[in-house]
Formats: sequence, C-alpha cells, structure tokens
Amino acid sequence: MKRLAKAVLRLHLLCLFFALGSFVWGYNVGVLSSVLVHPGFRRTMGYPTASQRGVITAIYYLGTWASYIFISHPASDRMGRRYAALTGITIVAVGTAFESGASGPGAYSMMIAGRIISGIGTGLVSTSVPLYQSEVAPAGKRGKYVVLNHVGFVIGLAVGFWVGYAVTFWSNTEYGESVSWRFSLAINLIPSVLFGAGLPFLPETPRWLIEHGRHEHALRSLHWLREESFTNEQIHLELSRICDDVDEYRGSGTSWLTLFRDASLFSRLWRASLLQFMAQMCGAAAMKYYLPTLLEKLGLSTRIALLAGGIESTLKIGMTVIEMLLIDRLGRRITLVSGTLAMGFALLINGVLGQVYPENTNRVADIVCIVCIFVYALGYSMGFGPAAWVYGSEIFPTAVRARGLNFSASGSSVGSIVAAQVWPVGIEEIGSNIYFFFMAINFICIPIILLFYPETKGVSLEDMDLLFKNQQHPSAEDIVTDDPVTITTIDSGLRKSPNLRAR
Repeated sequence: MKRLAKAVLRLHLLCLFFALGSFVWGYNVGVLSSVLVHPGFRRTMGYPTASQRGVITAIYYLGTWASYIFISHPASDRMGRRYAALTGITIVAVGTAFESGASGPGAYSMMIAGRIISGIGTGLVSTSVPLYQSEVAPAGKRGKYVVLNHVGFVIGLAVGFWVGYAVTFWSNTEYGESVSWRFSLAINLIPSVLFGAGLPFLPETPRWLIEHGRHEHALRSLHWLREESFTNEQIHLELSRICDDVDEYRGSGTSWLTLFRDASLFSRLWRASLLQFMAQMCGAAAMKYYLPTLLEKLGLSTRIALLAGGIESTLKIGMTVIEMLLIDRLGRRITLVSGTLAMGFALLINGVLGQVYPENTNRVADIVCIVCIFVYALGYSMGFGPAAWVYGSEIFPTAVRARGLNFSASGSSVGSIVAAQVWPVGIEEIGSNIYFFFMAINFICIPIILLFYPETKGVSLEDMDLLFKNQQHPSAEDIVTDDPVTITTIDSGLRKSPNLRAR
C-alpha cells in the first residue's frame, strides 16, 4: 500500500483541526434552533414574540458584520491567521457564557449581549479559518481543503440539533426544564477550549510570514507543508513567486482602499460580497434557525421536529463531503448553479402545496413538504454553503486577501440579518407564501452566477489577477503551461514565468 506523503497527511490534519473552529460556529447555529423552541428558554425569556425571536437570531449577525468590517482584518493581518482565530474563539466562549447564564428580569438583554459577543468572535473565526486553509493548500486541491471548513460547520450544526433533541428528555421536571437548555449552549465551550489550546502549536501560513519579512520562517513553514509532495526546487520556486507577488503589491502602494479604487480588485470584491449575500438571502440562514418551527407547523411535535432536524443536518455532512470531492473537478459555477436549482424547486413545491392544502389538511402533502425541506438543505450543502467561502477566500491577492474576505463576508451577515427577520414574521403573517419569496431569490441567483462569476477551479492564488483583468474571463482551462515541472508546482506565477501563457 502506497504511503501518504507527509505533506498530504499534514494538510489533511491541519484542515481537519481548523474545521473544529467551524464546528463551534455550526454548533452555535444548530443548538439555538432547538433552544428557541425549548419551553424552559421561552419561560426564562418571557415568552418572546416572533419578532423578538427574530432579533435574538439576527443580532448575532450584527456582531459578525461589525467583526468583518472593523476587527477581523487588522487581527488577521497583524496577529496572523492562527492568533486571529484564537482571539475569535476566546470571544465566542465569553459570549456563550452570557447566553447560557441568562436569567432573571434581564435574561433577554443578557441573551442579546451574548449573541452579539458570540457574533463578533465568530466573525474572526469564520474568516481566519478559510483564509488559513486557502493559503496553505495546493491550487489544484484548494477547493477540497477549504470545503473542509464547511464540513466542520455542518457537523457542528448536526451535533447542535442532536444535543437539542437529547435535552428534551431532560425537560420532564421543573429543574431539568430550567437547566437543560443552558447545558446545551454551554457544552460548546469544550470544542472552543480544544481549538484555542491547539492553535499556538501550528505553523503560520507562508504568505503571512513573507508579508511580515520573516523569510526563513516562511521557508520552513512551506517546506513542512510540501515535504515529500514537491522537490526542494519546486518549494523554493513557489516561495519566490509568493515573494514576488507580495513585493509587487507593496510596490504598487496597495491598501484596503485599493479594493474600491482598482477596477480589477473591486470586480472581485462585489462578486464575493454579492455571492455571500445571495448565500443567505436564498433562505439558508432562516432555514437553519427556524427548521424545528417549520416542522412543527407541518404537524410534528417539538421532539420529533428536533429529531428530523438532526437527521437533516446529519445528511448535510455527507453532501458536504461529496461537495469536497467534486468542487475541484466540476468547478465552483456548476456546484453553485446545481445547488441553487435544487433549493429553488424545493421551495416552489412547498409554497404550492401550502396553498393547495392549507392548515395541514393533507398528510401526504405535509410529508412531501418535509422531504422538500431536506432537499433544500442538501442543495445548500452542495452549492452556496461551501462554495461561497471557497470563492471569496481564493480570489484576492495576498496584500488585501484578509480585508477582501472580511468585506465580502459582511455580505453574508447583512443577508442573514434580513432573512432571519423576514422568515419568522413572514411565516406568521403570510404563511406558505414566504416560500415563493425565497424561491424567486434562488432562481434570480442562477443567471447572476452564470453571467458574472468566472470559474476559478485550478487557478493559483497568484494567477487570479489574469483571470479578473482579462475581459474575456478565462477559466482555469485557459491557463496552460509548456513546462511539466511548472504544472506540478502548486502556485504557479503566471505573470512571472515565461513558460506560462493565456490561450
């Protein structure tokens, strides 16, 4: 049996470990969906209205938005990707403590404060993790490694649902009802501590080290990441190209403001931001938080609704793993469009059945609606869920990558705030017609993706300039080389190598 190269094993272990940070984020989302329908939580919060529940959900994304715009960039660029993630996970832990300790007359205010704090920390974790993964991964396999970030998220989401389901068996006494929802929130501190404890022992990304003048450290880091997969000559060639890329952007006076001034960079910024916005406005954020509520409206009890939510989230794991294997073969555009089509048709069927059979008058129709909710979730896991983060983490040059990813991720926060407020109020006021609203958004997204998003599959981080400066928008297949050694080099420098050309 062929032994795995050290680099391959290390990259998988690194990205799996960083997926633990995404697990914390996913668990936070999954467990809150069960907490919102928990009788003990409802009583402690003073039986919040649909609008108030929407605020509890949406305020979290106000925290992530503030983090993306004001905090994540300086943290990632000054502290490095690892220590930005460490700072973020510490803040998440503080927010979790506030949420699980909410009690008394000020319980609702404590919950809101905890959600904001957790959102700020999540903003740091959710950008530094894919940033790290994209900067250490080979170009041809970058999608797969970054999708591991989303695998961690959906595993956390599933575990959150299953914990929420489990604590329903602890709620048959007054004490259990009061404590169980707090326990389900507080248990997230365990992976938070494990993730934070391991971060200082990992290597920093070579690109960040080069940016900060630490060339020897960068060479050691890159050698550790590429050992046995690439020759020393290829490793030094990759390092020199990273250095050239950093020097080029430093010499050009590039700053975060250049994202708005430079046409090529701005074209990447609005694309990445819009993609993140669409990823949430398609209804995903609302579906994740309000899934048990939706299932209850289809006639399921709270416990069975949480059980179904756990099954649905577990299936997402499998679909995300499939996406991880396909995204570097099929490309970003195909997976985005196919996932969006699945979501749109699932929402269409749910909207139509809700109109034809109102008030749960047909049991078969209710079952079909539940199946369509599962189809919708699987479509998201095959499309927007991982692909939006992969695309945003790979299209920006080194000098502005952290800031570009942060700005674009803020689009996700804005979309989540809108969707999280619209969904619960919409369900209360217009019923199943709300499905048509989100269905329309999904179908509108398809031509936008096809018309405005060039394929980035297999394009090295240093070669994104050519892709976005060329008005023809060449794909990865349009970037070719005559040199077989250069083909195997991970981050080929198109602008630097005479052997490379565009068709």
